This record gives sequence, structure tokens and C-alpha cells, in this order.
Amino acid sequence: MRQRLSVGTILLLMNLALLALPLSGILALRLYESALIRQTESELIAQGALVAASYHAVWRANGGAVDPADPPVDPRWSHLPGFDGPWIPRFPALDLSRDAILPPPPDPIQTTAAADPAALKAGESLTPVLAEAQRMTLAGMRVMDRHGIVVASTGEAVGASLAAQGEVGRALKGEPVSVIRGRAKGSAPGYVPALDLGSTVRVFTAMPVVEGDRVIGVILASRTPESIAEALYGKRWHLLALLGILLATVAIFAFIGVTMIARPLRAVTQQARRAAAGERGVLLPAGGPMVREVGDLWQTLTRMAGSMEQRTDYIRDFAAHVSHEFKTPLTTIRGTVELLNEHLNEMSAEERARFLGNLDAEAGRMTALVSRLLELARADVMRATDGGVSKPAAIVDRLRERYAGTGLRLVADLPADIPVAMGEDALETVMINLLDNALHHAGPAPVVTVGLSRAGGTATLTFADNGPGIAEANLEKVFDPFFTLTRNQGGTGLGLAIVRSLVSAHNGRVSALPAQSGALFRIELPLAA
Repeated sequence: MRQRLSVGTILLLMNLALLALPLSGILALRLYESALIRQTESELIAQGALVAASYHAVWRANGGAVDPADPPVDPRWSHLPGFDGPWIPRFPALDLSRDAILPPPPDPIQTTAAADPAALKAGESLTPVLAEAQRMTLAGMRVMDRHGIVVASTGEAVGASLAAQGEVGRALKGEPVSVIRGRAKGSAPGYVPALDLGSTVRVFTAMPVVEGDRVIGVILASRTPESIAEALYGKRWHLLALLGILLATVAIFAFIGVTMIARPLRAVTQQARRAAAGERGVLLPAGGPMVREVGDLWQTLTRMAGSMEQRTDYIRDFAAHVSHEFKTPLTTIRGTVELLNEHLNEMSAEERARFLGNLDAEAGRMTALVSRLLELARADVMRATDGGVSKPAAIVDRLRERYAGTGLRLVADLPADIPVAMGEDALETVMINLLDNALHHAGPAPVVTVGLSRAGGTATLTFADNGPGIAEANLEKVFDPFFTLTRNQGGTGLGLAIVRSLVSAHNGRVSALPAQSGALFRIELPLAA
């Protein structure tokens, strides 16, 4: 047989798969990388604003003045809200899903043009400040005059021109710019370069310094954003704690799944195997914690096993009774045949007639027994069918005519408006068996009184006769197959067993009740809708 995974293994794999989803999402999504880049951009904007304000103040203090020959700020930027007011807010806006990653910045261009004198003096004042600040911020800073010539830098390129660099050229026209560029060759890689975009790019912000409507300089700030690996490493203890909590949660869920599902299923499977091998009483009531479905399955299997054991006992006892019932007439028939074979010629006509009469009587007894057995078998397998409705009053009226010549008097005045949920053929068979039982047991002038009443959703039929009654010890036994006190008068002991099977098949109950005189039977059936 092909091997299959257990419920516990599948539950564990499902929990591990759910655990892997958030972990794989950290690697698959780029949202966190965009947040890190936007954070770097925000920091560079703040640092650039401070440097720009310092440059502006020193430039003015050293006699800086705008050149009327310089072009004014591009109208697209001079009309921004707040550009000429007291507030000029600027917010980070870089996004990896929207902004392209540009190539590394071009090399500065050496130029013989002289920088603005006021800008040079401002650069000299800012150079030590930029160097000291870089030790903490790690940001590269370059301060340029209105032509893009570097006058102060945290690195080299002082005196060179950066006007050809895209973001610088746009800033010289008055546009604040932020871009993402690839890092130059030879830069140190991150922890996992294939997954860590932060280790391969650098964020640049170019901020124009404006006097009136003229650009007097540009502050170019750049820095490599923090990588995902660095960010995760910084929170490694928190992540390990979270991973531990997740693993513990998975373990707890797996334990609950095994305890509530897998373990009860294994237990009931083992018990079912033992029951299938023929052991009796092995399917015990469900115990211990389990989910509702497994509990329902366990209870269903327990009921099924109990029903099968009862059916097995019934078949065994039934076979024993049938064997016993047939044994007596068969023995009589066999003995009679032997006598006839040995002494037929010596017998008188009266003796032969007597022995042949015995044969006929035993054959008739066996015929009646077979007929009753067939009726009992049909009653045992019968199930209530939808729409089966009958009115007891109408059936009793028909039975009066049937028993008119038998000596049995039927007394009944039943309400005609009480229908029961049982087909007419089945209910008539029940009544006939009860009336036949009274005919055989109630004496020479039997009288049967039939009553009918309703209470709630149940109809109650009663059959009372004027016979000697039933001993209290036999009130339950009378419904057992083959139980009879009139076997010598041809009783088979199957009539009341047929009654019980038919009534049970229609969700009803039949019982023999103690009475002061005669036998009293009560039948309870559901009312028809």
C-alpha cells in the first residue's frame, strides 16, 4: 500500500509554511529597501539645508552679490508654494518602484575658470565643519558656487566643476533634486550583494542656494543607505526573539493538532482494526480532548460497531432458533417416514391415515414458519418512507369484516382525523398480527378493544383483549423471535417480533403493559404532517 503522510506531519508542514511566509516576504518585497533609501534622503535633505543656510550666511558676510547676467531661477521652480515665503518645505520622495537607478556619477571636470570670490571664502569657512560632520554622518558634502565649481568638499575635487552631473545641473536652475545612483567600481559590497540593494547604490540630493531669484550655489550631499542586512543585524536579537516566539507558536499549534486530531484518529483507527478482526467491545466511548469532527467520527464508529455486534448476536440467535424450530418437525417427519417404510403393509388404514396426517400437520407447521420468517425478514429491513400516511380508523373498519367469521369481536370507535406516519400496508400488518395474537391466546370468545389518541406529535394505539393476560415476567420476552406459549397449538412466536420490527422501522415504539385482566399492547407512532 502506498505510504501516506500522517495528519500530524501535514499539520507541522502547514505551520512551517505559514511561518515561512513572513520570512520570505522580507526578502521578496522591496518596501523595506525603499524605506531605508527614503530615510537616507530625508537625512541628507536636513544636512544639506543646514550647510546651505551656513553657506548663504557666510557668502553674504563676505560681500557676495548676485550677478545680473546670471539667468533667473527656472519659472517652474520659482512658483512653487512657499518658494518666496518664510517656509520652503522639502520632503523625501525617492521610491525604488518608481525611480530609476542612474549610473555612478561622472568624474569632476577640471576647469581654469575662477570661482566666485565670496563663494571661495564661504567654502574655506565650511571645509573644517564638513570634515568634522562627516565623521558622524558619513555623508559626502560638496559646496559649489553658482557655476557648479566646487569650493568646499569632504573629499577631493575642490576647484573642479560638477555642472555636468545631472542633478547638479538641474539644481543650478533652481530645482531641488534627489536621485539614486549606482556606486562606483571598487566600493565595498554589502553582506549579501545579490539581495542587498543598499550596498550597491548611493543617494544624492542637490539643493540650490537662492538669493532673490538667482541661484548662488548648490549643496550636493550623498551617502550609501543602510542595507537590509545591516538593519536586520542591528535588530538581530529582536528578530531572534520573534523567530523563537514563532517557532514556539508553531510547536504549540502542532502539539494541539496532534493531541486533538492525530492522536484520537490513531486511537480510533486501532480500535476499528481490532473490531474488524472480530474482537468485541473494543470501541469504547470517546475520551480526551479532540475536535468535534473526530469526536463525531468516533461516536459514529462506536455506534456502528455496537450495531454490528448486535446484528451479529441477532443473526446467531436467529439461526439457532430457526434450527431448533425446524428440527422438531423435521424429526417428526423423518421418524414417520421411517415407520411408513418399515411397516406400511402391516398398518391398518386408520394408522396410515393418522401417520399421513402427522406428516401433513408438520409440513403445514413448516410452511407457516417459513411464511412468518419471510415476513420478519421484510420487517427487519424495512425503513420508513417519505409520504407513508394512513388512518387507523379506516383500517380497523376493514378488519372488522376480515375477522367477522373467526369468532373474534372487535370493539373500536376511533377518531377519523388522526393520521399516522406509516403506510397502510405496514399498519394493517401490525394490527393483523396483534389481532391474531388475541385470537390464539384470548380463549373461545375473544374480544379486542382498540383505542386511539393523540398527544403532541405522537399518536397512541392500544389493543386490549379479554384473555388470561401476560405474566409480568414475560412482558418484554413476548417480542423476542420464537417466544411463544402456544407452540403446540401452531404458534410460531414471530407475530409480535414482526410487530416490533415494523413499528421500530417507522420511528415508533410498541410495548406490552401490565393489566388487571387480559393483555394490553400500546403502540406509539409519529403523527403525519
